[in-house]
Amino acid sequence: MSTVTRFAPSPTGYIHVGNLRTALMAYLIARKSGGQFILRLDDTDRERSKVEYADAIMEDLEWLGLTWDRLERQSERFDRYEAAAESLRSMGRFYECFESPVELDLKRKKQLNMHKPPVYDRSALGLTDFEKDRLREEGREGYWRFLLDQERIEWIDGIMGPISIDAGSLSDPVLIRADGQVLYTFASSVDDLQMGVTHIVRGADHVTNTATQIQIMRALGGQVPSFAHHSLLTGPQGEELSKRLGTLSLRDLRARGVAPEALLSLMARLGSSQPVELRMSLAEIAEGFELSQFGAAPTKLDPEDLMPLTRERNQRLPFSAVAERVAGLGIPAAIAERFWAVASKNITVLDDLAPWAALVLEGAKPVVDAEDAEFIAAAMRLLPAPPYDASTWGSWTAAVKAATGRKGKELFMPLRKALTGQAHGPEMAELMPLLQKVRRTG
Repeated sequence: MSTVTRFAPSPTGYIHVGNLRTALMAYLIARKSGGQFILRLDDTDRERSKVEYADAIMEDLEWLGLTWDRLERQSERFDRYEAAAESLRSMGRFYECFESPVELDLKRKKQLNMHKPPVYDRSALGLTDFEKDRLREEGREGYWRFLLDQERIEWIDGIMGPISIDAGSLSDPVLIRADGQVLYTFASSVDDLQMGVTHIVRGADHVTNTATQIQIMRALGGQVPSFAHHSLLTGPQGEELSKRLGTLSLRDLRARGVAPEALLSLMARLGSSQPVELRMSLAEIAEGFELSQFGAAPTKLDPEDLMPLTRERNQRLPFSAVAERVAGLGIPAAIAERFWAVASKNITVLDDLAPWAALVLEGAKPVVDAEDAEFIAAAMRLLPAPPYDASTWGSWTAAVKAATGRKGKELFMPLRKALTGQAHGPEMAELMPLLQKVRRTG
């Protein structure tokens, strides 16, 4: 049987690194086996689902190269859910309830006070048709629960290993709300069966959902997929990710200049037994990917780990990949490739090229320490006007040394700061031939 995976985000906001972990794992499983990867927009929540978020999800996945074979939208499948609901009603696995949220809360509190698990008591199962009609006349609207078989639900999880959950410890899940909204647990089960999904990867917070969905799928007569639940992400100190670091949306990371290869390389190895190393393509990432190498313990994510990987990626880029960006900075074509060769060694994100372009084109404001003022004034009198070549730095510093007697760091550092405004940067012999202008002191 061909492998079919899916990524099923809700278009109610921008996707973040936690969502990406799920999407990437599902994508890699499909691609490694030559199978199919489905993007399914879980947009049954009409009020919160937005077209702009759906578009943003697709844009973010395309930025990362996570291309899908099929696009599905749950909002176009309501007839399928109603048919499945009718099937469950006919077999006595779907029942209508009328309790208000306040009533349910009171029941839970009473059970907790009696030291019992807060599980729905199934009182609605005993309602007669007459009682249901009377409740409707009172203005109550019915919602629908799935009747769980009270047995142990077991499966071999692709990451967490053997899992066994007692269905008797779970409330019968609400699958259709009083307003008619089909909830995730039901719509997802129907879709996974009808779309032939064979492998489902998602966060460890879905384990209980999985238990109930396995029963729903079995009741509907389908082939239950394989499940794998990856660990949840935390901050670098183990804190909740959202509280300390925000949502870490993919578009925010992209705006910071994080490279897609850096993000994919980190997320494909984070929490596994393999070291995080930069990979320049999804094919390279897929080669070493195995679900069995991931652990179940919470996984620490420090977003700053993305910056060294981004730096390495950018430094590996050929000039052809950035030629348009370099031209857009105004760098003359004659020196554009040499500019990239020099500047690329001194950037983290590509936006860091702009200050180096400004230095080359306009010159830097000289930085001169008070004790070096006379020395720099004398040195600048010995500096010819551009253009410069590869020998200029050596010949100029030699002339300055002879005239002033300075040598070593006391010679080179003040001169670098006077020309570039910085204490660190490219080799001056490589940078000087690029300088179109030099700002003089005084």
